[in-house]
Amino acid sequence: MEHNPVGWFEIYVQDLPRARKFYEAVLQHKLERLGTPASMQASGMELWAFPMFRDRWGAAGALVKMPGVPSGGNSVLVYFSCADCAVEAARVVPAGGRIEREKTSIGEYGHIALALDTEGNMFGLHSMQ
Repeated sequence: MEHNPVGWFEIYVQDLPRARKFYEAVLQHKLERLGTPASMQASGMELWAFPMFRDRWGAAGALVKMPGVPSGGNSVLVYFSCADCAVEAARVVPAGGRIEREKTSIGEYGHIALALDTEGNMFGLHSMQ
């Protein structure tokens, strides 16, 4: 394989303003509304993208609100890269989420923390520090 295996991710949410506020508070990055085709807008679908940089490694993705698609309970876990995952983890509870696992060593692969967002989605924070 000549590229990273993940090319895009979507986190499905029910309350988009609440979820956007949560992720912006935890990750300290503003999300940007993605333009969607008229047919998708008519169905009530809305996407807000995390910062994307075409010339850098890693996957891009967005929060998605789509009628009929529930949030939480999914089996996909997205890890956000951090300098020190404890910093972002400390922002989770004040932003309305819940910590599932505090910063934990994963040996030579660094550290992770697991959290739940305001929509019931679990996500990971990863850092080498």
